[in-house]
Amino acid sequence: MNKNNFGYLLREGVRGVFSHGFRSFAAVCVTVACLIIMGSFCLISLNLNTMVNELESENEILVYIDESYSEAEAKSVGSQINMIANVESAVFVSRQTALEHFISEQDDPTLFEGIEAQTLRDRYEVTLIDNSIIKQTVSEIEAINGVVKTNAHYEISDGFQTLRNVLSLTSVAIIIVLLIVSLFIISNTVKLALYDRKEEIAIMRMVGATNNFIRLPFIVEGFLLGIIGAVVAFFIEWGVYDALAARIEAMDTLQMFRIIPFTSVFAFIIPAYLIVGFLVGVFGSLLSIRKFLRV
Repeated sequence: MNKNNFGYLLREGVRGVFSHGFRSFAAVCVTVACLIIMGSFCLISLNLNTMVNELESENEILVYIDESYSEAEAKSVGSQINMIANVESAVFVSRQTALEHFISEQDDPTLFEGIEAQTLRDRYEVTLIDNSIIKQTVSEIEAINGVVKTNAHYEISDGFQTLRNVLSLTSVAIIIVLLIVSLFIISNTVKLALYDRKEEIAIMRMVGATNNFIRLPFIVEGFLLGIIGAVVAFFIEWGVYDALAARIEAMDTLQMFRIIPFTSVFAFIIPAYLIVGFLVGVFGSLLSIRKFLRV
């Protein structure tokens, strides 16, 4: 295909977008809606996943040291705990510190002032890198000499893992459904354009035009529809997300929610929207014209 023919086919594809004004507008609107829904759900999942990670980091394992160990010996146990691959940190809490913390939490601290620190055990507050293998990690900790007891909240860890799995599966399901819907809409828009020009295409085939020559303008049309939809969806998503984030931040006086700034996910959102727009537009066009050109 020479340069003149290629330029002609590109112009025909661009002309097709504007010559089918309402159908092109409808295709772009549906693509925008689908991308905004997909993007919004992904951003919600991303924020929830971040919150889950923060909550998981607060899910500590308490490791109690043998009461016969001196403080120096108890601290030496900490080095062994930190050597376990899945341990992120192990913070030493002495008997005296534990006692002071216990008394400070009571409604009437004077009732417990006679308790001696020696009645308690030195302990470690351990946080993990991956809470999905908490049971295995606890077993490794309990195997260390000097560790007499551990206190791990398995039900909390299991709850976090279940929540994360549900979010992941739901996100994938919704994205697949919306991709199919967008593909279907683009495909039907291009198909209508093909029917409008069926006589012209028939003449082109009779004079020996190749399928690729006939196909390219419609691929360009689908590509443009998908990319326009992606660009419009991106800027709408940006505006709506920032507005909602500002609203939530204003209402969240207790700082319970941490919203990820939209600018922090630019590197993910921009290529994702463009790739989805490209795939939906091009493959939607290919799907329609493949059926139309089939002999």
